[in-house]
Amino acid sequence: MGNSDSLLREIATRERSPDFRFAGMVLPNPDQVLRLQGKSIQTYRDMRIDGHVGGCIRRRKSAVKALESGLDDRQAPARVVQSVRDMLRDLPMDRLIGNALDAVLYGYQPMEVTWKTVGRLWAPGDVVAKPPEWFGFDSENRLRFKTREDQVQGELLPDRKFLLPRQDATYDNPYGFADLSMCYWPIVFKKGGMKFWLRFVEKFGGTFMIGKLPRTATKQEHDELLDSLDRLIQDGVGTIPDDGSVAPLESDSKKASADLYERLVMFCRSEVSIALTGTNQTTEADSNLASATAGLTVAESIRDGDASLVAAELNKLIRWIVDLNWGGGPAPLFKFWDQEARDVLQAARDSSNHSAGARFTNAYWRRAYGYQAGDLHDG
Repeated sequence: MGNSDSLLREIATRERSPDFRFAGMVLPNPDQVLRLQGKSIQTYRDMRIDGHVGGCIRRRKSAVKALESGLDDRQAPARVVQSVRDMLRDLPMDRLIGNALDAVLYGYQPMEVTWKTVGRLWAPGDVVAKPPEWFGFDSENRLRFKTREDQVQGELLPDRKFLLPRQDATYDNPYGFADLSMCYWPIVFKKGGMKFWLRFVEKFGGTFMIGKLPRTATKQEHDELLDSLDRLIQDGVGTIPDDGSVAPLESDSKKASADLYERLVMFCRSEVSIALTGTNQTTEADSNLASATAGLTVAESIRDGDASLVAAELNKLIRWIVDLNWGGGPAPLFKFWDQEARDVLQAARDSSNHSAGARFTNAYWRRAYGYQAGDLHDG
């Protein structure tokens, strides 16, 4: 066997790599959109005012918040479980979950924990999301706060102070992957399409009025007719010379041209839906009930991934609580679950077991399905 020291140390590091250019500095965010456009995360934050983007974000967050959640004891002492449960109950969990889910939008979301003492116990008083652009990562992928005094190296943060939900973070990219980066160009093209569509409607949405004058008409007569047509379009009434005429002019190609802008806008909306919810259905008037309903959902795989991201950070907080107050030991585990899906699966399993000859007691039915005393006949 070779030198055992090589098994204990890291070999491929940034300091030793040939392309390391940021020694002693906060690493730049490698997000391709932000880097190539020379922008900050504020760009993604501004995108949330778009009605479709904002709606998709609300649906995505609501999908996680709609799940059931709670603690799994995992052999932790009863007093520890109860204390942790009480501490979590005192936190604004709805806001905390929503803020943690911003990590999937921006790639990462630092959240500062403010501790307090309750009797003899340390408890989290609040968990507040801070602007991601205030923070960066050093060559060892440690989170640093870019203070006003030191924006190059930043301030190394203390332990048990910041939760850091991140999506698909890697050694090469500790900032994680921002889902809103997939929406940037569709939103840019959508805005451009809407801009030209509005210009098209303004210019070609109405009927053109064409005035006709004899070839011998003077420039003054033409100018007077143009003024009359302008009043006719604006006010609906106007006068023209008695030897002239006015006729409407329609274009058969206008509808086809307008459809091109609408198709571009709808394509961009579809791309945003795919990026944020995993579905490409719409809720437009021409969709059927099934597709409209699908358009209001979030893919279960995305929902479950988001829930796992939030649960991991809450379990890190629980680990800190147990270590600070009881010096370590078993800690309860925070979980999300889909109760409806779990009930369907359990009912199918119980039905199969019953068909195979299993007989369940009333105590089991009460425990598994929530029946109350008196709901079931004994005997």
